[in-house]
Amino acid sequence: MTQGIEGLFARTEEFPNPSAQARSNALVGLDALINRLVNDAVVLANPTALMVWSQEVHGEAIAALDAVKDRTALFVFAGDVGVGKTEVAEVLGQVIAVRTGIDVTLYPLSLTARGRGAVGEMTTLLTCAFERISADFAKTRRADGIAASLGILLIDEGDALAQSRELAAMHHEDRAGVNALLRGIDGIRTDRLPILTIVCTNRLDALDPALRRRAAVVEVFERPDHHQRAALLSRLLAGTKLTADDITTLAAMTGAADGRPHGYTYSDLRQRLVPEIVLEAYRRRTAIDAAIAAEVLARTQPTRPFDAAVR
Repeated sequence: MTQGIEGLFARTEEFPNPSAQARSNALVGLDALINRLVNDAVVLANPTALMVWSQEVHGEAIAALDAVKDRTALFVFAGDVGVGKTEVAEVLGQVIAVRTGIDVTLYPLSLTARGRGAVGEMTTLLTCAFERISADFAKTRRADGIAASLGILLIDEGDALAQSRELAAMHHEDRAGVNALLRGIDGIRTDRLPILTIVCTNRLDALDPALRRRAAVVEVFERPDHHQRAALLSRLLAGTKLTADDITTLAAMTGAADGRPHGYTYSDLRQRLVPEIVLEAYRRRTAIDAAIAAEVLARTQPTRPFDAAVR
């Protein structure tokens, strides 16, 4: 991982790398989703894979291949706070690199690229960001159409940068920024560059409709279900005094309950509940068991849904 390039990106990260692999391994319960996203992204780097598949199963290059090839390489990840959308976006390149053998570079857009409100600043910074990443991948596609490397441009909290231009109170500078973002994404598509843009948002409805229309994938991340919570808790609490039945009970108790229609998020479990269980057992100098887990759970409430938190 290196420092940001010219202040445009928070950092860049090259895949594959051991740290990203550890983070990927920790994404329990999201395998099916990640597999689907990786398959879509691989087609971007190697469009000939679709041709080979079509020849094998249909005996010819079917017309529908053109529809896939013409899609904008834009993924929109939406969902509540803590459901894993940013984490998946940040490690997707690792999974792609491991499965395809090609190098992948992550470019997370820096918050400074949103500017300080000065006229033209955000538009200029966004334009520079797209120019920089486009230059890095302008010559990575071989004559046969296969890309030797892949870039991922990550725009987190996308609703703050790409909010709908239909809002009457929207500032002119914000409108210009959305226009610059759309031009950059369209330029990548037109030039067929091996660059995937991922926009993460807590408020899908707040995104500009033109951005949503361009997205090849709009994935809405949900809070983990019972089986996903149980799988994550089993992994995190392995080696403790908790039995399989204890884990099942804990998973059930972290779901929706009377008076609380929402369950725990991935980050609630991974960053709050389990660490507090560990620390409570450490304070008592005792082993982690069901009693300690239940006691900590009673005082560790889940994060409220984003919409509820702002009412």
